[in-house]
Amino acid sequence: MSQQEVSHRRLLGIAGLGWLFDAMDVGMLSFIIAALQKDWNLTVEQMGWIGSVNSIGMAVGALLFGLLADRIGRKNVFIVTLLLFSVGSGLSAFTTTLTVFLILRFLVGMGLGGELPVASTLVSESVPAKERGKVVVLLESFWAGGWLLAALISYFVIPKYGWQMALILAALPALYALYLRWNLPDSPRFMSAKKEETVWNNIVKVWSSPYRKETLMLWVLWFCVVFSYYGMFLWLPSVMVMKGFSLIKSFEYVLIMTLAQLPGYFSAAWLIERAGRKFVLVVYLIGTAVSAYFFGNAESLALLMISGVLLSFFNLGAWGALYAYTPEQYPTSIRGTGAGMAASFGRIGGILGPLLVGYLVAQKTAMTTIFAIFCIAIFIGAFAVWALGKETKHQELV
Repeated sequence: MSQQEVSHRRLLGIAGLGWLFDAMDVGMLSFIIAALQKDWNLTVEQMGWIGSVNSIGMAVGALLFGLLADRIGRKNVFIVTLLLFSVGSGLSAFTTTLTVFLILRFLVGMGLGGELPVASTLVSESVPAKERGKVVVLLESFWAGGWLLAALISYFVIPKYGWQMALILAALPALYALYLRWNLPDSPRFMSAKKEETVWNNIVKVWSSPYRKETLMLWVLWFCVVFSYYGMFLWLPSVMVMKGFSLIKSFEYVLIMTLAQLPGYFSAAWLIERAGRKFVLVVYLIGTAVSAYFFGNAESLALLMISGVLLSFFNLGAWGALYAYTPEQYPTSIRGTGAGMAASFGRIGGILGPLLVGYLVAQKTAMTTIFAIFCIAIFIGAFAVWALGKETKHQELV
């Protein structure tokens, strides 16, 4: 194995660990919401707010740290966001009121929201064009590992030791990733790029005529994907409880569904350098929409499990392609800004999704109607890619 391949694998491992811990926190949040509801007697609207305040933080973090990544470097932003996320996660284990918990979830969200687009930008700028899509999708696959850990911790730890212990566990490994990141080199493209533009000029440039179509496509795509993902997945354990399964049983079923994320990523990683970014995004988004429809309409356990597994498979494969595709739309000088702004706008969908579910459940709206809304949103995202997107397979970054 060449020295270059070793450094790429190391970069993937270090960046991937950060993603794994991020996913572990987001994944556990869906189980913690279900446990908190029992502990603190939360209403469905309050449950929705826990998910949404996380996304408000992610929206602010993606924008702020995306802008900073084009000024102070990808690596520095990486370290700051990880610190913010792990400290916030650890402290939220010691809260006794919903208000303080929400404030800390906002800070955790800022760290998460800033890290994800910056990590994919750093990796995509450090890897050769012919492997870039595959490597970024593999980076995203660490997300599934984090969700699996979250499901395992939630299944074995929360019922026995409480949700507080789960949050403390989520904060600890982040210190290890932080240790690794001190030795991480910054993106070679960022190091050699000219940085004479102001932050405001970079923002304006993202919407200037050469990049307007790409930006519009990305904003629609990010909004639709994040809106449906957080609306559906943060509520999965709670939806299972509403369908009549016990809390423990719902954790079990969601763990099985989570396992399907890994083949979703790996199949997308294999296809993305062969069939292209647009193909993977459109096909996997349509697969997500169809699965969401059947999940919302499922009456039997068998249909619920099959549609849930397919929902995980297609949705997370699409996420992998989204993170590979986004940084490829812009030149190095505005890549962090462009990716951060798209992710930030998408997070508004992450705020609205859980709130909408909470509101509709409180209004006694049928699950079939709720999942039909997400189904339509995903189709809109797929159409935006098909109509406005350009193929970036094997294209050299500038």
